[in-house]
Amino acid sequence: MPKVSIIVLTYNSEKYIEKLLESIVKFNKDSNYEIIVVDNNSEDGTVRLIQNSKLPSTPLGTSKSQSANWRTKFKIIENKENVGFSRGINMGAREAKGEYLLFINPDAEWNSGSVNNFVSLFEGDDKIGVIGGKILTKDGSSEKSAGRFLKTSEVFLTTLGLDEALGVRFSPNKRCEVDFVSGGFMAVRRDLFERLGGFDENFFMYIEDMEFCFRVKKEELKVLFDPSIEVIHESHGSSNRSFAIENIYRGLLYFHKKHGTPFSYNSIKLLLQAKSSVLVLLGKIINNKYLTVTYSKLLRLKT
Repeated sequence: MPKVSIIVLTYNSEKYIEKLLESIVKFNKDSNYEIIVVDNNSEDGTVRLIQNSKLPSTPLGTSKSQSANWRTKFKIIENKENVGFSRGINMGAREAKGEYLLFINPDAEWNSGSVNNFVSLFEGDDKIGVIGGKILTKDGSSEKSAGRFLKTSEVFLTTLGLDEALGVRFSPNKRCEVDFVSGGFMAVRRDLFERLGGFDENFFMYIEDMEFCFRVKKEELKVLFDPSIEVIHESHGSSNRSFAIENIYRGLLYFHKKHGTPFSYNSIKLLLQAKSSVLVLLGKIINNKYLTVTYSKLLRLKT
């Protein structure tokens, strides 16, 4: 049985997925793992590329018996529609056989460490529920892939773009506890993931990782960040900016509706509406169609 189930969600990931799979093999030669790819009805050649990949013979040599053995560690789930990140990952998790789950973006490449690092940390402290690794950009800078939960009073400042000053999201240079880590490179105990019901499928994409970590912390378990385990991320490989903004707004509202008070939810809703109104007006003044269309749509969000 595999120790770790690596779950990758793909959507039009043809340009990236083979690099990821090759890097997983390269950095995990001595690791016991399986790979589960969940494809969200890609319109490009993602699935065909994976199926025709030469990777099955790479990690275990070239003999037929070894190649067949590798095949048993690899599974593709093909969805007939794009079901989103949360539901897609949950589908992969239900097929997993590993004691631990590792979620990794399809447009990432493994750069340092291995799944054994995650396993060692989990087995060294049974109070650790989730572990996130460091995510680097192509130029070597760090993505802010860890963070702390916002107070309601701080949401106003973040809507003004002052989240940098507040230090809401960050990328520590040493191992430490944090409130949440990015679902783009997140390891979790499988039994915990199952017990908590996985990611909340009301989140299509974005914020689901923060919300899951919120529930983990409520269980009095640790969320750990370890910068010694790294991937390099090709940012926004599977989504565009307007799509991201809409789902972040929608996710923030749902998060506070689920876990906050009526006051905090309504306050945040008003703040996001106010920001959207200002940006729609600005878009009209400077004739910026992107601002006008994107934020007009956000004003019509039903939550």
